[in-house]
Amino acid sequence: MLNIVLFGPPGAGKGTQSQKLIEQYQLVHLSTGDLLRSEITAGTALGLEAKKLMDQGILVPDAVVIGMIDSKLSANKGAAGFIFDGFPRTIAQAEALDALLAGHQEKITCMLSLRVTEEELTKRLLLRGAESGRPDDANEEVIRKRIHEYESKTAPVAGYYAAQGKLTEIDGIGAIDSIFGALCEAIAANQ
Repeated sequence: MLNIVLFGPPGAGKGTQSQKLIEQYQLVHLSTGDLLRSEITAGTALGLEAKKLMDQGILVPDAVVIGMIDSKLSANKGAAGFIFDGFPRTIAQAEALDALLAGHQEKITCMLSLRVTEEELTKRLLLRGAESGRPDDANEEVIRKRIHEYESKTAPVAGYYAAQGKLTEIDGIGAIDSIFGALCEAIAANQ
């Protein structure tokens, strides 16, 4: 099974690239953001609490996210693999994901990390907010808080996978197809 962690700050292009990777490798997309947004749309108690936190640029508690991921893994036992988009965001989550996957007799194949400057991320997210109406992408102050939250709490996760020999960094600025080609080369090198 091919299990990829697609990594990078908000606006790095994870959503765009994950769709291309899903098509190429027939992976199940596991985006914690999408899972949370579906809870928000459904108006569940979890969704309402998640919306409040997300609108402030604050992360949703680990136990909630791990539970959603476990359900998704169990519902897709015959999958060719999974692409983890937006998770794990902390070393504790990475450890919990490794333990969860081990319980399913699986492991992470590789982490592909998209590198993009803060200036470019802010520009992309403001544009996405204007096009999609997502409130967490419409306010520059909230965007910068999300980027700084990523840098302080999430970026260290790359070191966790680097220590396992599973990290490949990819330049996330450029033509979508060029970035995709670099991602595919990295997957081939890690299989």
